[in-house]
Amino acid sequence: MKLTITTLCLSTLMMCSCFTAHSSDKGELTGVRSRGTGWRHDRPLGMVKIDAGSYIMGNASYDPSSALDGQLKTVTVASFYMDETEITNNEYREFVYWVRDSIFRARLAQKAAEVGADSDEGVGYYRYLSSEEEETPYHEYMMRTYGSLNPNAPNEGRRIDWSRKLDWGREQKDIYSVEVRDGMLLPIESRLSAELEDRIDTRQLIYTYVSIDENRAARFGGGKIEDFMQTHNIAVYPDTTVWVRDFIYSYNLPSMQTYFESPAYDDYPVVGITWQQAMAFCHWRTQKKNAYQRSRGEPPVPAFRLPTEAEWEYAARGGLNQSPYPWGGPSTMDSRGCFLANFKPMRGNYMADGVYMTSPARSFAPNSYGLYCMAGNVAEWTLSSYEASSTSFVSSLNPTYTLELNHNKVIKGGSWKDVALFLQIGTRDYEHRDSARSYIGFRTVQDCPDIGVGKNRKL
Repeated sequence: MKLTITTLCLSTLMMCSCFTAHSSDKGELTGVRSRGTGWRHDRPLGMVKIDAGSYIMGNASYDPSSALDGQLKTVTVASFYMDETEITNNEYREFVYWVRDSIFRARLAQKAAEVGADSDEGVGYYRYLSSEEEETPYHEYMMRTYGSLNPNAPNEGRRIDWSRKLDWGREQKDIYSVEVRDGMLLPIESRLSAELEDRIDTRQLIYTYVSIDENRAARFGGGKIEDFMQTHNIAVYPDTTVWVRDFIYSYNLPSMQTYFESPAYDDYPVVGITWQQAMAFCHWRTQKKNAYQRSRGEPPVPAFRLPTEAEWEYAARGGLNQSPYPWGGPSTMDSRGCFLANFKPMRGNYMADGVYMTSPARSFAPNSYGLYCMAGNVAEWTLSSYEASSTSFVSSLNPTYTLELNHNKVIKGGSWKDVALFLQIGTRDYEHRDSARSYIGFRTVQDCPDIGVGKNRKL
């Protein structure tokens, strides 16, 4: 039987229900109560809550490019959580390493199956779990009925023991393990020096996930859910060559070679990330958190995602309506003559603000919401597509403009290479979603389910 969007939602509600009715209601209508002491949504680590509110969106001063994309409009946004800082190299590296290890582990299990390894010796240490080792009625039914726990999974439902420790060194368990490890490295002809002998071929680090265009499904419901599904195969490793390609006649090789991998830059914002890579990171972060939630019998959390343009601008203002910068006034300096952000002051004096390229993600003072570097350091991807006149036709409630055919995505905040104009909150800029730059990063948000709860703020 083919499911419609409506029946899918109903079945999801029944399957995911975490509630139980009172047995002592005396036949009265008491509602379905949650288990335990009540519902609570914990603040995600490293994020701050932005309460729902209204503000005047747009550039309140002037439109220097005459693009007519700085029109003013009063809009309202719901509550959400936002990362205190841009996603750092260290945080994004966790994503890259997870993809790397997952591929390695899956290939080891596949090799164990190919050679018939059925013990913990050699590559068999990573073999698929047998039905005797871990079998439940659910697993048995799914495998008998569908031949897989997940028909879309590359392992065809065979389960991997994720607790087995991986060894990336040269002391592998047997020749089959060595073969699998070698297949993860750069081709032999590319290993020109000792430093490259153990170098991972980053082109193999592909993160595959399936998304559902829920917005489109809601608007054009009635069809099959498959009509709104899309499979993404995303190469996750940052494009480190941006440090050279973005600047002609400039010696930036050290940054290309060390910026992402060196521990010296752990707390610096990750760059060289496309919009699609940022979206893949959001999906992975959601899956990681909800895997933990399932292990504790807790309900799933709302998905992590990129902020809409309106959410980003609202958060950057920090409650200061129509202020040109996150810190308030029209100047980029404080009363002592110190610059308040990492950008290109004086139209070329990079060092005037204390750093000549990116700075640690927690640099400079945060705005009144506790958010760092909402102006300068690196510009940030948003969820929204760019259209010069979008402010005039988007909704005034949680506004955003997203169009699948429009691959130009709004970036906000300006960067270390920009003059002060691009640091202004209302300034709009964009890049193609496939572009990777040395001056564009991102931060994530998560919906906060407390509709209508906000704080009164002075305009």
